[in-house]
Amino acid sequence: MDIAIAPDPPAAAQETAGWVARQLRNAVSRRGEATVAFSGGSTPALMLAALAELDLPWESTRVFQVDERIAPDGDPDRNATLLDVLRPCGPSIELMSVTTKDLEAAVMQYAALLPDKLDVVHLGLGDDGHTASWPPGDSVIDATGKVALSGEYKGRRRMTLTVEAVNAARHRVVLATGGAKAPIVERWLLDDHGLPVDRVGRANTVVVLDSAAAARLPYQAR
Repeated sequence: MDIAIAPDPPAAAQETAGWVARQLRNAVSRRGEATVAFSGGSTPALMLAALAELDLPWESTRVFQVDERIAPDGDPDRNATLLDVLRPCGPSIELMSVTTKDLEAAVMQYAALLPDKLDVVHLGLGDDGHTASWPPGDSVIDATGKVALSGEYKGRRRMTLTVEAVNAARHRVVLATGGAKAPIVERWLLDDHGLPVDRVGRANTVVVLDSAAAARLPYQAR
C-alpha cells in the first residue's frame, strides 16, 4: 500500500484524478479498453470534476458504480448524478438498476456486466470505517459473487460491489479528506482489523489523504 498526502481536499482530488488517469491510459494501451468503478458519497465530486478535465481515451473507457442507494431516479440520495460530469467526455457509463422491483435480478444483471478484473476501483472511507456500501456489522461484507445488497444503512438499502469484486481489481485507490476522517484513518492504517475498510486488499492499493485526514498518523509518506 502506498500513501500520498496532499495539503488540502482540492489537491487530494487532483492527485487522485491524475493517478486514475494514468491507470486508465495504461489499461487502454495494454488491453484496448479501460474499466473503472467510482464510489458515491460526498468526497468524489472534486476528483471526478478534475478527471473530466483530463485528456483521456474516454471512448475506450467503461465506467461502473461501486455502490448505489436504493432510491428513485432523480432522488438526491442517488450516487448516479455524480457521474454526470463525465458524460460529455463520452465514456460508456453502466448504472446500477436500483428502481426495479426485482433487486436480486438486478444484482445478477449488474454482475454480468462487470469484467473479471476492473482496472481501477475508487473507494471512500466513512467515519465509521465503512467503504463501498459495507456497513459495520452487515452480512454484505461476507457476500459471495461480484455484487450484493446491503441491509438498511442510514435510511437506505444499497447495491454494492463485494469484497471479492473490489479485491479482484488490478488497482484500488482510497480517497479520504477532512479532519473528521483522521480518527478512522488512524485506526485503519494502524491495523484495526474490525473495520469494514480493512477488508480492502493492501497490495496495489493507493491511499490519498489531505493533511487534515492524515493528522493523526505517526508518519507521512509520498
